[in-house]
Amino acid sequence: MRDPRLQKLAGVLVNYSVGVKKGQIVRISGPPVSQPLIVALYEKVLEAGGHPAVRMVPEELNEIFLKKASDEQLKFCNPIGLYEYEKLDCSIGIWAEENTKALTNCDPKKIGTTQAARKPLMDLFMKRAAEGSLRWVGTQYPSQACAQDGEMSEAEYEDFVFSAGLIDKPDPVAAWKLVSERQQRLVDFLNGKTEYHVKSANGTDVRMSLAGKTWINCDGHENFPDGEVFSGPVVESVEGQINFSFPAVHHGREVQDVKLTFRNGKVVAASASKGEDFLISMLDMDAGSRFLGECAIGTNYDIQRYTRNTLFDEKIGGTCHFALGAGYPESGNTNQSGLHWDMVIDLRQGGYIEIDGMKIVIDGRFTKEGFPGPV
Repeated sequence: MRDPRLQKLAGVLVNYSVGVKKGQIVRISGPPVSQPLIVALYEKVLEAGGHPAVRMVPEELNEIFLKKASDEQLKFCNPIGLYEYEKLDCSIGIWAEENTKALTNCDPKKIGTTQAARKPLMDLFMKRAAEGSLRWVGTQYPSQACAQDGEMSEAEYEDFVFSAGLIDKPDPVAAWKLVSERQQRLVDFLNGKTEYHVKSANGTDVRMSLAGKTWINCDGHENFPDGEVFSGPVVESVEGQINFSFPAVHHGREVQDVKLTFRNGKVVAASASKGEDFLISMLDMDAGSRFLGECAIGTNYDIQRYTRNTLFDEKIGGTCHFALGAGYPESGNTNQSGLHWDMVIDLRQGGYIEIDGMKIVIDGRFTKEGFPGPV
């Protein structure tokens, strides 16, 4: 029997998130375990008049590639991928790991090499997204492995995923439009401000300039679930200490107690209690990987627990996060890298976000009426 929530989710993704129009080419990509959602999306794209193109790739191919590929193959950027990114109108990507630790024993240097090789793809994708010629969204299918990472049963995790995306609301699109309105008030307030300061109970104390940068309202059109506003700092302006609250997960590798020291925008010292070698290898990936490409504020108060899944964890209401590596062109951040790694700071345990001397978040709550909060 089909889960009616999947049909509802597919409708929101196709008609709201990417807004498929007649005649558009729509890529739907995900692993085989996500087939029920892929089928639902395929139907919705056809109903919208689009041309669906399905990419359903077995999860174990990533491990095989990293363990078997030659240096030449690791550094190869497939021109077919570039052609696809040039022609797509919409992209709907699904994450649904059956084994979130599958790449744990793969050489991190090889992971870095493949990410660096894919940089032309990332650059083209981000350029077209910033121009508005490519609309995209990524979402989570509630797989058992992700439920285990989140320390929930599969049924509990399904409820968590659909609640985080407001699919449990009578009219999810109307609920996301309300989210959008609240976040837009915050974005309108933030744009034009310059000095950004975050201090938290875990020892984070970092400052940066946002002069000339743009804050973006993330309201369910790219990540789903969504619930954040983001910008990107002046690259060389970042100064201070960032201690991340939760384990940082990248390509299935978990790095705990990440601490980064910034001088003139660059990470000059880095440590972790677990996975430090992997952290350093990612920081040394390329010229841009030790700089910040993004600063953001989590605004989804329907997400309140850490699940080892960045899609959800970076949106937790009452947190903020920073991303090492590539910035988003639409924010005005100029950092380029094959890396984009989001890491989260929990302000609910004590701390604040200050912009131009005004504290806008204290202990995980916004200080101004009308800003984001529970829907």
